[in-house]
Amino acid sequence: MARKIIIDTDPGQDDALAILLAFASPELDVLGITAVAGNVPLALTEVNARKISELAGRSDTRVFAGADRPLMRPLITAEHVHGKTGLDGPDLPEPSMPLQDQHAVDFIIETLRSEPAGTVTLCVLGPLTNIAHVLLRAPELAPRIKEIVLMGGGFFEGGNITPTAEFNIYVDPQAAQIVLQSGVPIVILPLDVTHQALTTAKRIDRFRALGTRCGDASVALLEFFERFDEEKYGSDGGPLHDPNVIAYLLKPELYTGRHCNVEVDAANELTFGMTVVDWWGITDRPKNAFYIRNVDSDGFFELLTTRIATLP
Repeated sequence: MARKIIIDTDPGQDDALAILLAFASPELDVLGITAVAGNVPLALTEVNARKISELAGRSDTRVFAGADRPLMRPLITAEHVHGKTGLDGPDLPEPSMPLQDQHAVDFIIETLRSEPAGTVTLCVLGPLTNIAHVLLRAPELAPRIKEIVLMGGGFFEGGNITPTAEFNIYVDPQAAQIVLQSGVPIVILPLDVTHQALTTAKRIDRFRALGTRCGDASVALLEFFERFDEEKYGSDGGPLHDPNVIAYLLKPELYTGRHCNVEVDAANELTFGMTVVDWWGITDRPKNAFYIRNVDSDGFFELLTTRIATLP
């Protein structure tokens, strides 16, 4: 039986590749896509989620708009990375599929109540605002969540929006802390892992060779997305973040990590938004997340490429 997932996202070129990977994987049943403000404002992320669904030939997918701002602070966006639309690169048409009337948080709550307990995984590719709203409004649903698998944070690698903070966590650290303290099983795919998954020229050429609509769009997405990090890091290609969430569900054997305590700094100026990982068990704080440290990057890109090859 396919694993039931909800994708919570702020597309984002790397979010788009993650969504395509999910659609290309029969092991996963995408119950819906919930948009959140993050890389760009909500008015764009919900449109982008529908654009990617139509690109993949999945206009039957339900897309819901969620939180348009973090819990307690002004929204910070990343057009300097993703472009003014959030999906700069390919020329994707405006979507014809409708945005659902229901709020994303209501959809997640309704789904967790209606599906059998322990069967729905939340795949979080952006700030954790929507998920925090769910846990604040309906804390009794936490035990019904199978797992939260998220891209966020960084400890050994440092940050990508400040010296110490990763973007998704920095946008809404209060939401991240609520999720980390929820008691739900959590898997974190941080910058420590995603910076090992570089979009080298050879890897992008494999998408180019597909000769499909999704293959060509993937090339355009990746080539636009990597330009910022190539200049920043001086590397051949940039780190590909969000598809690691979906790849972990499909092939967890590509990843290694350990259970440890993870907390978020939401108070101090220099380390605001930092994920503090007790990797060595120095404290007696409870282990609240499985923190991934390494990935087989060749295996990851092999999975990503071969799966997207099955899309139109």
